Amino acid sequence: MLRLPFELEAALRYLRPKRTFVSIITLISVLGVMLGVAVLIIVISVMTGFGMELRETILGFSPHLRVIRMDADAVHEPWKVAAKVKENPNVIAVAPYIMGKSLVEYRTPDEKKIIDAPVIRGVDPTLEGDITDLPNMMWAGEYKLRGDSCVVGKIWAQNLGIRVGDRISVFSPASINSLREARESGGEEAVLPEEFTVRGIFDAGHYEYNAQLVVISFRNAQSLFEMEDRATGIYTMVADPGEYSVMNARFSIEGDLGDDYVAPTWLQDNQLYLSAIMVEKNVMFIILVCIMVVAAFCIVCTQITFVMQKTRDIGILKSIGATPGQIMTLFFGQSFAIGIMGVLSGLGAGILAVQYRNEFLHFMRKATGVELFPMEIYGFSELPAQIVPIDIAWICGVSFSICLLASLVPAFKAAMMQPVEALRHE
Repeated sequence: MLRLPFELEAALRYLRPKRTFVSIITLISVLGVMLGVAVLIIVISVMTGFGMELRETILGFSPHLRVIRMDADAVHEPWKVAAKVKENPNVIAVAPYIMGKSLVEYRTPDEKKIIDAPVIRGVDPTLEGDITDLPNMMWAGEYKLRGDSCVVGKIWAQNLGIRVGDRISVFSPASINSLREARESGGEEAVLPEEFTVRGIFDAGHYEYNAQLVVISFRNAQSLFEMEDRATGIYTMVADPGEYSVMNARFSIEGDLGDDYVAPTWLQDNQLYLSAIMVEKNVMFIILVCIMVVAAFCIVCTQITFVMQKTRDIGILKSIGATPGQIMTLFFGQSFAIGIMGVLSGLGAGILAVQYRNEFLHFMRKATGVELFPMEIYGFSELPAQIVPIDIAWICGVSFSICLLASLVPAFKAAMMQPVEALRHE
């Protein structure tokens, strides 16, 4: 029968439940490590889930690259430029687009005027499905941009009280300038706005898109902004939107088009959102590791109390030939056992909590009537979470290392104890 070394066997024997103060502290230490690991896993998994959901939302409504002119001027002959971009082996789809702000007027059924200045986005109706997932994002109505049709964001429509079938009036920047010039010259000039019918209301899953975007056809946008044979830029999709692949595609496209064009990526366009998620995740990890350090102090207290109670045993062990290394191994064995029990139980509790996170939120909403995760604020109907093995490995490894380090000082103190001094007061 395989036997453990005596120092490890003694460490496990000393950890057996007894009706002593040390056993209570040991139990508290295990629970502290378990809670620290579980909370770390839950928070980091939720933050990772937020990042993944945000990435998918952005990629569902944004192109991988935008080809624009370096001088911020409009792109002339956009279809020729798009054809040249399409020749790049990294590119799988292209489409010219027009983007700009305009003044929109909506008359409510009771003839009340509501004026807003949303972002107008002109896209090719037949190519938009290759660039974004807009055709499949209809919350109400249908995806239709032919003629005078348009689709608008869900939050923007709700703020103005717009429904499918309502008409909106759009004043182009050129028409507003004409009115201003006519007024300054003392003349009178009537400028009629462009009339559009709302055929659909989309839900992109992102507040910024839903709250300030009106989508019309590319031809209507050219007419509205008086751009004729010009466009704001070229939406471009590549085979792999990953960071390194999309950057390589960017440099390749910019090399093909020359110094007059740049191709900012979706990562650059959304750097603020993505960086915020990453910073919050790292900060939360550091804060929760500090909680693990607090739990480690329980282990220190346990070991110090244990050394004081077992001074006689330590003296006897050293008097019969136990080396300082064996005494240290005994105490490290205790911390090892506490760390293993705490980390494994915390790992199980954390994964279980992540698995049933939404069921818990639903229960709390029914029990308290409080929405702990409001969709209006966070933009997600369910609490996202993503368990990443490397994150779990980091959490468990750091937590276990803290548990071992917590016993370093008490173990060293016990190892350096002299047998005569240990037995003198017994």
